[in-house]
Amino acid sequence: MASLNTQSRKHARRQQIRPMAGSLLALAIGFGVATATAYADDALPKLPTKTPLKVGFAQTESNNPWRLAETKSFKDIAAKCGWQLVMTDANSSNSKQVSDIQNMIAQHVDLLVFPPREEKPLAPVVLQAKKAGIPVILVDRDVDQSVAKAGRDYITFIGSDFIDQGHRAADWLVKATGGKAKIIELEGTTGASAANDRKKGFDEIIAKNPGMTIIASQSGDFARDKGRQVMETLLQAHPEVTAVYAHNDEMALGAIAAIKAAGKQPGKDIQIVTIDGTKGGMDAIAAGELGASVQSSPFFGPLACDVAQRYAKGEKIPTWVKVSDRFYDKSNVQQSMQYGY
Repeated sequence: MASLNTQSRKHARRQQIRPMAGSLLALAIGFGVATATAYADDALPKLPTKTPLKVGFAQTESNNPWRLAETKSFKDIAAKCGWQLVMTDANSSNSKQVSDIQNMIAQHVDLLVFPPREEKPLAPVVLQAKKAGIPVILVDRDVDQSVAKAGRDYITFIGSDFIDQGHRAADWLVKATGGKAKIIELEGTTGASAANDRKKGFDEIIAKNPGMTIIASQSGDFARDKGRQVMETLLQAHPEVTAVYAHNDEMALGAIAAIKAAGKQPGKDIQIVTIDGTKGGMDAIAAGELGASVQSSPFFGPLACDVAQRYAKGEKIPTWVKVSDRFYDKSNVQQSMQYGY
């Protein structure tokens, strides 16, 4: 089981969770002060300490390596954590994910853990779970805090700093292009917290560099083929493009295919930066086609287990359990391949 330890980072003065080398799911867990105030003990449903614990995990979709790795991390930790998992797949549908979670509530699971596909549609079901006396842990993506608030309506959000990821991607691109680029931005799922914040972080840095211009920005829904299709269209409309920022590796790989099909060289004619750190993305960096990728760890199973056990014991959990991510480019990708998924 992962243990608590305190870390520091340039972009956040919080205790952090850092991936560690070693076993497949080994992670160091650390709690810190999040933006919201810690909850009162009686504000949230209690979690029983029984074994097995019936835990509902409602996945958004299973059409990419990141989601598959996330689901595997929960399956791998279940027995060790004393969980009996009830698992569903929403197949990229907000309404299906809501229905899946409502069915889990009707089954009276002891704990709900899920990545909300979008911020707004999934917030009300968090309140439904609370009303039914079922505690909730959100992973990877958050919900609309004006509807359901961390520490008041659900235990915590376990996830990366998506704004910081956008900052890091933009910082690399500014340096790689000498501060001069015409950029196409391939956005993630519209309404998802990851897409909203990755865009915000990246755009903030680009706005401070007058030689950098975002000439087009469109959603590729975090999907490889959709990213390819969008990139093909945008390339035709903007042949002057010199850089691409994709909100995840899958869309970046789709963009690489589109760039090649247009007779241009990814990594030379067009610089590309992305977020995720998948095996495919790291291979593309090694091949010189992708410039860099900010890791976004999918291994939430052990983290959610640790949080749940501490919460059941009555410990106060911060409203944001922050995951700290690696960064890959040509300088370190070869020695970092073991972290790909």
